[in-house]
Amino acid sequence: MELIIWRWSTAVQLTSVVMIAVFFVVLSRSVRVANLRWWVTAWLANLVALGVANSFWIFQPQSTLSQGVLRGLYMGGKTAFVVFLVLGAWALKRPGSRMPSDRLVWAGVALYGLCGALLVRGIVQLGVVQQGAMGVFFTIGTVLLLRAPLERPLAWLVTGFALRSVLAFVESASYAIQSFPDGTFSEQVQGWSALVSAAHSSFDSGTEWLIALGCVLWLSERTQRELRDYNQALLSAQEELRRLADRDPLTGLVNRRGLPAILRRVQPEGATLLFFDLDDFKQINDLQGHQAGDRCLQRFASALEESFRPEDAIVRYAGDEFLVVAAGLGPEAMEQRIAGLRGLLGADPFSTRIRFSVGTATLPAGGDPEAALEQADEAMYRAKQQAQVQGRGQGMRVV
Repeated sequence: MELIIWRWSTAVQLTSVVMIAVFFVVLSRSVRVANLRWWVTAWLANLVALGVANSFWIFQPQSTLSQGVLRGLYMGGKTAFVVFLVLGAWALKRPGSRMPSDRLVWAGVALYGLCGALLVRGIVQLGVVQQGAMGVFFTIGTVLLLRAPLERPLAWLVTGFALRSVLAFVESASYAIQSFPDGTFSEQVQGWSALVSAAHSSFDSGTEWLIALGCVLWLSERTQRELRDYNQALLSAQEELRRLADRDPLTGLVNRRGLPAILRRVQPEGATLLFFDLDDFKQINDLQGHQAGDRCLQRFASALEESFRPEDAIVRYAGDEFLVVAAGLGPEAMEQRIAGLRGLLGADPFSTRIRFSVGTATLPAGGDPEAALEQADEAMYRAKQQAQVQGRGQGMRVV
């Protein structure tokens, strides 16, 4: 009776593993995740082991060599199954961790299978050794996954590992009970032991489906997380590109593209607009070269940043034109800062002399930014014209 149950149970598990293995092979071709190969290898190894077990009962080889070869293949396949499952889970849990090479793992599995082929005798001894080994490996996998914070999808895989390790130890114990002489244990214990040994493949199938579900859920969570990370990186890159697009590469100031956002920000409370234009800048470029002109622009931009408050927006409007948008800056403070700017520019007698004209306008609370900007621009040009007529070296300011 136990033999019939064992064969039926093994056939059920084989059918189950065929479906799981095919699923993971197809999944690996549609989801290009490098670590998925560990799990594909694991389920294929389990399929080989169960195929060997069914072949043993179908063909029932009598020679010692044939039985040894089948034992070695079975033990190697089952061990490869649990080892590659644990490695795949650890690779996803700790991306970038140092992992053993495939050759090293297969060498260890082959050595283990060879030892099993040479040293293990009989089905009972095979069950004790192999189920005990699987219990140890699944326990190691459970402990490793529990060492770090437990994510919800990972809980399914940890549960599957833990249940499979418990089943493996129970199955190993049931085989061990059968290895004792009759009468060592009660008939009830021996009966339960024989039934567990015969039907354990059915229980194994349930935990293997739970493990497969955990693998898929965790893989899905990792894929979604990577997509979220990629999306966040893309948004950050877009924001950086937008920031770079709104910055003048020569002076580091906000350029004209960034001005609308500044004006929208100050419009509800109002602000003072100061429009600056460098006098005789074309002569600097023509007589001293464009590099000297660039240095003048950089000096003027730095002087503006030193002269005005950190909360004031400084914009390179176009060419040698600059705009300062200062919220809450009164007329007296404005005059002081313009005077301070002239002092900074004239402090270095060895540098090219920079002169400027400035026009100002007030943007009232809730007012029209474009109208205020146009007023400041017109005031600046009037100041420039007056400076040219009067010949004032430091330029003028017009409101």
